[in-house]
Amino acid sequence: MRDASAPTPRAPRSQAAPQARAPQSSPRTQHSASTVPHALATRAVHAGREDLAALGVHAVPLDLSTTYPSYDSRAEAARIDEFATTGARPDGPPVYARLDNPTTARFEDALARLEGTESAVAFASGMAALTAVLLVRSSQGLRHVVAVRPLYGCSDHLLTGGLLGTEVTWVDRGDPAAVAEAIRPDTGLVMVETPANPTLAEIDIAAVAEACGPVPLLVDSTFATPVLQRPAEDGARLVLHSATKYLGGHGDVLGGVVACDEEFAGQLRQVRFATGGVLHPLAGYLLLRGLSTLPVRMRAASATAAELVRRLAADPRVSRVHYPRLGGAMIAFEVYGDPHAVIAGVRLITPAVSLGSVDTLIQHPASISHRIVAEGDRRSAGVSDRLLRMSVGLEDVEDLWRDLCEALAAAGEAAAAGVAAANTSAGAAAAVSSGRTGADRAPSSAVRAEATAVRAEATAPAPVPVPAAH
Repeated sequence: MRDASAPTPRAPRSQAAPQARAPQSSPRTQHSASTVPHALATRAVHAGREDLAALGVHAVPLDLSTTYPSYDSRAEAARIDEFATTGARPDGPPVYARLDNPTTARFEDALARLEGTESAVAFASGMAALTAVLLVRSSQGLRHVVAVRPLYGCSDHLLTGGLLGTEVTWVDRGDPAAVAEAIRPDTGLVMVETPANPTLAEIDIAAVAEACGPVPLLVDSTFATPVLQRPAEDGARLVLHSATKYLGGHGDVLGGVVACDEEFAGQLRQVRFATGGVLHPLAGYLLLRGLSTLPVRMRAASATAAELVRRLAADPRVSRVHYPRLGGAMIAFEVYGDPHAVIAGVRLITPAVSLGSVDTLIQHPASISHRIVAEGDRRSAGVSDRLLRMSVGLEDVEDLWRDLCEALAAAGEAAAAGVAAANTSAGAAAAVSSGRTGADRAPSSAVRAEATAVRAEATAPAPVPVPAAH
């Protein structure tokens, strides 16, 4: 974690193509015959589309079918029995849309190639994906979860709320030994999020994976995406994404996905079929399209974020800046003034929950994304009431900085006004108790000093802007 200066984003891991699974003999995806490994940016563009030229089309076909006709009911019965046994994708048409969909399967194949896993299984949302993972393990009698805070607020609530019958043990962040010590015979999963939502704290994935032993490690890699990290390379068995965020990238599609080995993928497909948390084919189409620009979007937004971090770290109105060593497009920062006034003061930046869109978003985690987490747990995880989380988009850095400066100034002015109001109230109360009017009684030296300090923060000149590091 960097607090004082803008870091240089760490170079991503080697982008040599991971070992891919055998091609599926279906209309979904036919991998290229070339054995030359492609860079991540190339895979992002072509994964899930390798067969299009052979099909004589350029755009990915969108299959909206809910059912798939067949005159051979005995063969259909055999295929359904095979799915019930293994969870493998059906060969040929998928019988019914809850079993599979050709368009969604293209997105799954593409994401698996980017993450370097055998398979991936898509769901209607990130929470549906996490629910499926927990159901797979709990169905095997493994209801205990070891987890590290902070997590996304709804993930935290799903683990602690008892809805799925899970029992959770929380361990200190960055302590693999504590993870190993917390594992029990009925532990079904270890879950971490890195960089974490919303503090951007990081975890040594390889060290935690080693501490897990045979227990699967799930890494929520939503903030990083496969552009910045690929947890499977460090020993994670499951990689979770809220695909709504960076994978889609435009704020117009809801989805989730788990990248994993084929054995676990089969179990996830069976849960998806039984519970109905399927991804709509149009969402699969949009997510596959989003993957093609993911590396370009992430690198551009990360460069802008790093420059904003540098400026925020030098701004006297900001008490602390959080930014991961990994880099990325997410920033968290704490302010001296009123954080709610910052939210109310932005005009270009969008004041909204979620992240990963082409436009910059800002929100107050203690009020929205992590409101559902108990206040004590929230604060102990580093989510203070003055923390703001910002997802940097593709706007020009100077425009974003100007908007932030104006919002920070408004927050300082609001805080100064609050101090002045408190001073007036205190003076009036003291005057009543002493029989004098407020005009006769001067504020205390402590109150005057506090008000002066807050006004100074509100009116302090912003750092001189410098050219963006694009």
